[in-house]
Amino acid sequence: MTENFTLLFLTVFTLSLATRLWLKLRHIRHVAAHRAAVPAEFAGRITLASHQKAADYTVDRSKTAIFAILIEAGVLLAFTLGGGLAWLHELWSPRLDGIAYGLAMIFSVMLISVLIDLPLSLYSQFVVEVRHGFNRMTPALFVSDLVKQTLLGVAIGVPVVAAVLWLMGAMGAYWWLWVWLFWSVFNLLVLFVYPTWIAPLFNKFTPLADGEMKTRIEALLGRCGFRSSGLFVMDGSKRSSHGNAYFTGFGDNKRIVFFDTLFERLAPAEIEAVLAHELGHFRKKHIVQRIALMFAGSLAFLWLLGQLIDTTWFYTGLGVPAQSTALALILFFLVVPVFLFPLAPLSSRLSRQHEFEADAYAAEHAAAGDLVRALVKLYDDNASTLTPDPLHSLFHDSHPPAAQRIAQLQLQEKHA
Repeated sequence: MTENFTLLFLTVFTLSLATRLWLKLRHIRHVAAHRAAVPAEFAGRITLASHQKAADYTVDRSKTAIFAILIEAGVLLAFTLGGGLAWLHELWSPRLDGIAYGLAMIFSVMLISVLIDLPLSLYSQFVVEVRHGFNRMTPALFVSDLVKQTLLGVAIGVPVVAAVLWLMGAMGAYWWLWVWLFWSVFNLLVLFVYPTWIAPLFNKFTPLADGEMKTRIEALLGRCGFRSSGLFVMDGSKRSSHGNAYFTGFGDNKRIVFFDTLFERLAPAEIEAVLAHELGHFRKKHIVQRIALMFAGSLAFLWLLGQLIDTTWFYTGLGVPAQSTALALILFFLVVPVFLFPLAPLSSRLSRQHEFEADAYAAEHAAAGDLVRALVKLYDDNASTLTPDPLHSLFHDSHPPAAQRIAQLQLQEKHA
């Protein structure tokens, strides 16, 4: 069984890696091939210079993604069949046992992964983003963010992982159900406390000032029957010139957050339309659906791990001669993405459907034309390609291609 599982893993790993690289190369070729002319539906709205900037930015990011895919694949093989986890086990098992051993193993893997990813993160931020005029982050801020993320990860991660390891060892055959309940409650708690306790560690949130914009937004919220705990402007410009708006929080602790960069480019009516789109996600229960799917998926995965945790071939088939709850967790979360990759189009399709539904909702509560103008400006400012490769988009894009999205909105505007 060990050899069969190793062969299965290597087969799926190779096919997944080859497909991911092929999709990125297709995307690069497709975008480059359409670089010379603005698509007809955007003529007069997007300049050729902006279209070419978006193409070049997309190609650069895709090339960086190829390196990330290769590094990720190399790290996975190094930890598993390459003997990395076996070496870490030999390092920690004589010195620690129980939960302390599990924490040492899990955080060793996380630390090594972060250190390996760090050079590419620096390249992406300070080469690619700088080259295309989007970076506003300083090296000092990058280091500050990294330190804060590390401290926060340790402060939250250590007790959470320790609790999971304890439940796995103490709750018998149905440990996976107890872990799932704990994990679900923890995630709901994070959704509730994130806006007021975690997000302000990284950004400044200023209440939206009185004026036309606030009046428009409050009127829109009234029409949509939405209550929030506040309207805030976030200093996103200190890291990037990209603009966005989003909801954060849960229950009565929901906030509406606008990047300050959004106000630099969009007119009040256009910002109102963007917010109407975000409200559409709430009213169509997309957020609840995604949380429910996340909980259902985590329950299924933990149940599956519960079936594998005592099987010797699961460990030895992945190059680990020892068995433990910590090793089971590490192996499972390293390997599961490989087997899930073929399902990526399903996830992307659901997300794109949600975007169409949110657009339709926005067109009912704001002017569809305003949302079209806002989207065109955001595509332009964010250098989003207007000509993605269709197959790459099928696997990777959470939002519909620009042309499809705007055509649908114009159709709704025509029939309004």
